[in-house]
Amino acid sequence: MAGTLVVARGIEPYEQTFSAMRAFTDARTATTDDQLWLVEHPPVFTLGLGADPSHVLDARGIPVVQTDRGGEVTYHGPGQSVAYLLFDLRRAGRRLLPREFVQGIEQAVIDTLAAYNLSGERKTGAPGIYVADGKWRGAKIAALGLKIRASGCTYHGVALNVAMDLRPFSWINPCGYAGLATVDMKTLGIDAPLADVQRALAHHLEQQLTCSHGP
Repeated sequence: MAGTLVVARGIEPYEQTFSAMRAFTDARTATTDDQLWLVEHPPVFTLGLGADPSHVLDARGIPVVQTDRGGEVTYHGPGQSVAYLLFDLRRAGRRLLPREFVQGIEQAVIDTLAAYNLSGERKTGAPGIYVADGKWRGAKIAALGLKIRASGCTYHGVALNVAMDLRPFSWINPCGYAGLATVDMKTLGIDAPLADVQRALAHHLEQQLTCSHGP
């Protein structure tokens, strides 16, 4: 897609990626291409700007990192497809409102799940994507958190649970909700390689976020 570079960063410690996102955004100009980073992190809990640290019930030795994204506490770990969106929402030819950007990300996750015959849905007031039917209905399968600077430049992104050890989610109140069920695609019966899901998610993010909006 013109103007956006997809970067597969492999397995990378969260703090290294976080630092690199901020450095990229600090240095970018009006002509810098947008980038979509695909990453898998070693185990880490991350806190959003408004997060209550008490929602980390028992870290059990997993690092806890304060970030500058929106949202509460979440967990990243092996077997999770994380996509970071380093976009300029005010780029000429594609001007997106923050709400449109978030909706596009959520729709990309829904479309990715649909490609594997899974049904996902939004919940009003609770960013992310949730299982829409079956015994796991209402369980969270993807978390979303962004930083949008005054310049309109974004970073952070979305994490889709593919085939994880889900136990660490029980050691926190995910996204600030006590007892929120969290699930992955494997638990829902989809045994797909992480790299395949990463490519599918990137494809659907490209489709949703590169359309022309406004002058």
